[in-house]
Amino acid sequence: MSEANPTAADGGSPPTIEAYQLEVRTFPPSEEFKRDALVVDPWMYDDAERDWQGFWARQAAELLDWSQKWHTILEWDLPFAKWFVGGKLNVSYNCVDRHVEAGRGDKAAFLWEGEPGDTRTITYADLQAEVGRFAAVLRSLGVTKGDRVAIYMPMIPELPVAMLACARLGAPHSVVFGGFSSESLRDRINDAECKVLVTADGGWRRGQVIPLKDNADAAVAETPSIDHVVVVRRTEKPVAWDDARDRWYHDLMAEVSDEDAAVPPEPVDAEDLLYLLYTSGTTAKPKGIMHTTGGYLTQVAFTHKYVFDLHADTDVYWCAADIGWVTGHSYIVYGPLANGATSVMYEGSPDFPQKDRWWSIVERYKVSILYTAPTAIRTFMKWGTEYPEAHDMSSLRVLGSVGEPINPEAWIWYYEHIGGSRCPLVDTWWQTETGAILISPLPGATTLRPGSATFPLPGIAAEVVDDAGHACATGGGYLTLTRPWPSMLRGIYGDPERYRQTYWSRFDGKYFAGDGARIDDEGYFWLMGRVDDVMNISGHRVSTTEVESALVDHASVAEAAVVGAKDATTGQGIIAFVTLKGGMEASAEHGEALRKHVTKKIGAVARPKTVIFTDDLPKTRSGKIMRRLLRDVAEGRDLGDTTTLADATVVDEIRRRAVAGGPDEE
Repeated sequence: MSEANPTAADGGSPPTIEAYQLEVRTFPPSEEFKRDALVVDPWMYDDAERDWQGFWARQAAELLDWSQKWHTILEWDLPFAKWFVGGKLNVSYNCVDRHVEAGRGDKAAFLWEGEPGDTRTITYADLQAEVGRFAAVLRSLGVTKGDRVAIYMPMIPELPVAMLACARLGAPHSVVFGGFSSESLRDRINDAECKVLVTADGGWRRGQVIPLKDNADAAVAETPSIDHVVVVRRTEKPVAWDDARDRWYHDLMAEVSDEDAAVPPEPVDAEDLLYLLYTSGTTAKPKGIMHTTGGYLTQVAFTHKYVFDLHADTDVYWCAADIGWVTGHSYIVYGPLANGATSVMYEGSPDFPQKDRWWSIVERYKVSILYTAPTAIRTFMKWGTEYPEAHDMSSLRVLGSVGEPINPEAWIWYYEHIGGSRCPLVDTWWQTETGAILISPLPGATTLRPGSATFPLPGIAAEVVDDAGHACATGGGYLTLTRPWPSMLRGIYGDPERYRQTYWSRFDGKYFAGDGARIDDEGYFWLMGRVDDVMNISGHRVSTTEVESALVDHASVAEAAVVGAKDATTGQGIIAFVTLKGGMEASAEHGEALRKHVTKKIGAVARPKTVIFTDDLPKTRSGKIMRRLLRDVAEGRDLGDTTTLADATVVDEIRRRAVAGGPDEE
């Protein structure tokens, strides 16, 4: 990596977001990988560009089974899209029944492992039986097509069973991440007016029980729409019980006769609501994102198949996210099951009982595709290479990254120490709102560059624009989407005007949800984080992502986050929060060395004013760094709501160190 000058968007005016770093390392697909890859050349891009609507229609027809074909591919009344209008299908049928009917009922759908070490193999036939039976349970509790069902569960097989049972009935689900508070659960239930809540007595995390039932009880005390609470017995710990409202999952399942359990999948319109998923609230009041049926399932099946080069008969796929987030909806449940894949599903923490838990899972189940977040990768970097080196991970053949931009050094570490320098690494960009991956390599066809999500996928039109909305051929700006895509959100539940204002008002005719990006001279897209996090340093708009990448480029740094804090001289000064690798010592001299390193990599404009060493960084439970809290710490403000934090004590520790004084620039 070397220093480069900022690139103007139009050849003369200053760039919207200045781009300093230039990554020159390239990794073309190997001949060995290309031999069996699904896509090895540009044919799919060319096919999509000739007729992008027809391209998506072909994917819908090839990847899914429809009970009634659509008459119109797309109706587009900006910003409202309808895909495959007139078509009917059922998601549960596409994800389960058709595989059993095709003679693949004995194939494993999920290889599940609980944190305490208990395991279950759930075949497609098992899944069909469980889903049908639980659909009968929901029906017996009064759930019908269109009713909303809330789900608040740990990572256990009953979670995808509940989702698929809802889909079988045409009842939209609202999954609330099991780490959220009772208040978060309450607000989401009330917004959607859910009729039934499905939860558990608890879940395991780092050897401790997460009190899901206690949180559910507190939430339901203020949710008048809930008629019944169904409770899965997971931990065997005693819980409070309301005989008039609460029912054990296993009791209800046992009461269903075999005849009643054969609930047929309900064909629904392609545009019927499949689920609501609320944003985590790191930027504003949580929004109920609406995803519908036909377009969503088409695109998650397509992207899961081609982005990961899926060979469903032989691959063992592991998306190490939580189903409570969109990554889990799309790439643990709906995409993999639609494609008939075998997936690993793990309940607990990556460091319980030891820091090699993930790598033992890869070895034990012979995982061939691994999809995880940069936050996890940087944590593993901090722990050291001895943990992956203790396990045989030769089964891996494709790696994936999701959730935030991955800095080049974390990319290289993942590629070398987890992938053995042989596995293509697909860095994927998408959002809760987009429903599916939009920018990503195709591993058999794309030359990779560490830190770049490379190019928009076939059928996707993305554009980086300046403040005026003009397209930037190169340089940094705002990442927009210029035409509809099948898995796009259909709105914010109950608030169409907020949907229009939030995503479609900033740039005329373009979708924009807050991310910055730059395009290099060869057309590669480099995500630069949220534009809210861009810092204004002496009149220069500097991306947090670039400064963080420069810090992590230093051999001693595992993870870093930077924010701009008010500065009387420069407008904002860069405050760096740094986590060192194991065995490295924090000191004033070390802080000065890091400042010099950033100056060398980027330039003096990006030199941090202050470096604060910390053992961890405040993150949401999905692993995203909460820079808002870091800005509050840096500027001494009171903290707002921290209920989405993975470990709220991290903020207190960072505040203490900031008050004590990090190594300051003279």
